[in-house]
Amino acid sequence: MGVLPSEPDDDLYGRLKAFEGRPAVTGGTGKDPVNAPMIRHWCEAMGDTNPAYEGPDAIAPPTMLQAWTMGGLSGHGHSHGHGHSHGHSHGHSHGHGRGRPGRSSAYDALFSLLDEAGCTSVVATDCEQEYLRPLRPGDRITFDAVIESVSPRKTTKLGTGYFVTTRMDVRADGELAGTHRFRILKYAPAEGRRTPAHPHPHPRPVINRDNAAFWAGVAERKLLIQRCTHCTALRFPWLPGCNRCGGDGWDTVEAAGRGTVFSYVVMHHPPFPAFDPPYAVGLIELAEGVRMVAGVVGVPPEKVRIGMPVRLEFRTVEEDLVLPVFNGRQA
Repeated sequence: MGVLPSEPDDDLYGRLKAFEGRPAVTGGTGKDPVNAPMIRHWCEAMGDTNPAYEGPDAIAPPTMLQAWTMGGLSGHGHSHGHGHSHGHSHGHSHGHGRGRPGRSSAYDALFSLLDEAGCTSVVATDCEQEYLRPLRPGDRITFDAVIESVSPRKTTKLGTGYFVTTRMDVRADGELAGTHRFRILKYAPAEGRRTPAHPHPHPRPVINRDNAAFWAGVAERKLLIQRCTHCTALRFPWLPGCNRCGGDGWDTVEAAGRGTVFSYVVMHHPPFPAFDPPYAVGLIELAEGVRMVAGVVGVPPEKVRIGMPVRLEFRTVEEDLVLPVFNGRQA
């Protein structure tokens, strides 16, 4: 295995920069046209009752932009469609799976070069979306993706590596409808992280400027819900703006800790380090009216039921990681 060079503007960086502007995916086609049932499922899952998303003049929620490009479990087949999803299983779709349909040879070559340089780990860092026109039921979706930029070498708490940004252009009936930028860090793990104290460290939440206050509250064993200061609507997950009135001002209220299981899954497969299947993951409807995804504990997974009352508790998963879970036994 290669090693990272000593200078950020070395020959390796020049070779990486040469990939900028080259395609990552070409000729992608949405498996389904924009459609009302998928819009309804999305709105129900998000608890979004905006009237703009139903009726004869309905539009799709703008944040669904990427959903229309996803291949689902069956993928996009063996055409030039989109062979990976930016929003699903980030680490696997960007670090592994060479030669899957839709992945360009340039994209594979870029990641092979990073692997050879010792940057064998990957983490998703952030994504950005820009909306240019509403999507409506019946629109046919096509898309292409390009390797937009590769950063100079950066040193982070995780390790040293390069940020790679891809940009997907999403078109509706041939007209550009929006862009989706996705950024990952491909890095060589820091020495202190190569042999973690825990043999299977728990996955870490992605903390950014929009949700940092939420995780700060969790560290203090408080479950904070955003509240719009314009219309007082509560919202979860945390967002930079209100999905009811569009206002950007907010404060917080602390959840009382009572809730019910709105929906759930019991995970059996695939096994994942740090988790011991089977285990239940629930969509919990809090007494305040918002919903959040969290582990359901305190009862055997096969005993979890829709409508079951649960009570919030905080568990120290590792020395520096606290997570909210919901206990069915203590409700």
